[in-house]
Amino acid sequence: MSAAPARGAGPFSAFERMVAWRYLRAKRKEGVTSMVAIISFAGIMLGVAALIVVMAVMNGFRAELLDKLLGANGHLIVAPIDTMMDDYAAVTDRISKVPGVRLAMPLIEGQVLAQGNTPSGNGALVRGVRGSDLAKVDLVAKNIKQGTIENFDASEGVAIGQRLADSLGLVLGDTITLISPDGDVTPIGTTPRVKGYPVVAIFEVGMSEYDASVIYMPLSEAQLFFNLENIAQSIELYVNSPDAVESLKKPVEEAAQRPVYLTDWRQRNETFFSALQVERNVMFMILSLVVLVAALNIISGLIMLVKDKGRDIAILRTMGATRGSVMRIFLMTGATIGIAGTAAGVLLGYIICLNVESIRQFFSWLTGTILFNPELYFLSKLPAKMDFSEVLSVVIMAMVLTFFACIVPAWRAARLDPVEALRYE
Repeated sequence: MSAAPARGAGPFSAFERMVAWRYLRAKRKEGVTSMVAIISFAGIMLGVAALIVVMAVMNGFRAELLDKLLGANGHLIVAPIDTMMDDYAAVTDRISKVPGVRLAMPLIEGQVLAQGNTPSGNGALVRGVRGSDLAKVDLVAKNIKQGTIENFDASEGVAIGQRLADSLGLVLGDTITLISPDGDVTPIGTTPRVKGYPVVAIFEVGMSEYDASVIYMPLSEAQLFFNLENIAQSIELYVNSPDAVESLKKPVEEAAQRPVYLTDWRQRNETFFSALQVERNVMFMILSLVVLVAALNIISGLIMLVKDKGRDIAILRTMGATRGSVMRIFLMTGATIGIAGTAAGVLLGYIICLNVESIRQFFSWLTGTILFNPELYFLSKLPAKMDFSEVLSVVIMAMVLTFFACIVPAWRAARLDPVEALRYE
């Protein structure tokens, strides 16, 4: 050793840091030890990066999906009880005046079979709305790709999603044929109702399920098509603060002035978002094992280093280094690997999150397959949203695992008997 420890030097002194740094530097005759350190560094880096990327993608997926669901569907549904809602205009007007309600929209919904210019048909959901209300649904109104929804009520046409138009071979101005099983009653039974409507607008909101199955129709046309003249099935409410929708239920119920049943967006999507939360927690636990395995590599690397440096440790002890000083040297050696690996993992994870969609497209091109198929994952692109608190928790978890991984080898180094280590030297 080239320098002796100063008497009375404090913990983590310059001498201890110097020795720890020298043990980290690779030498030709210590290739195995240095290789284990490199593998440990790479393992922690990849584990931390994987955790950050997966958490960011799942956060982005949830935020994007929540934004699309809340933008395209009402936050609170007002449905009638006992009698049909033939007074929907007056009820809508009263509810729209409740503080916190941004839009009250009378609605008729029905399942149909849609046919276009292709031999096969698609199942679709018809949503009958007033043109003035549809213009206020920003997710649809601001994503019209072709045509227009101006004068929608008088157009006697429909607005359809881009994916539905593509699957049926339809373009703007074509006629889409809708078939409803709830048709006309005849002496030989109920016959399906079939009617064609011109396509006056094509929208693309970015949620594949919505773009592939939803058809907007003027409310008056939907009332005729579904045999619900002067009736609305429900009233959809868009509120200023979706998270505070619970506080609006009582004022809305009072404003309705009739028996109604209220359902909010959390109740309708409870199972889906609960499943997302469970999947997110499980993925965090599974990927934490990657970091744990990397931490175990640090243990093996430090134990090998302690055995290799037994003579050096004995000389340090005879020159005045305390057991605590030796222990801190090896703690710093292992902790440096953990800190550097964690920092590199955070940087790598950040870079991947910024370019996650480009990376997805590259691997899709490379493999010739569609990764994260929009038809299965509902979104047209892969989102990523990093959360500072989650990144901090990943960093803390990696640092804690690294610290505990260093304790046993450092303790063994501190307990090494100088006499035994130098007996055969």
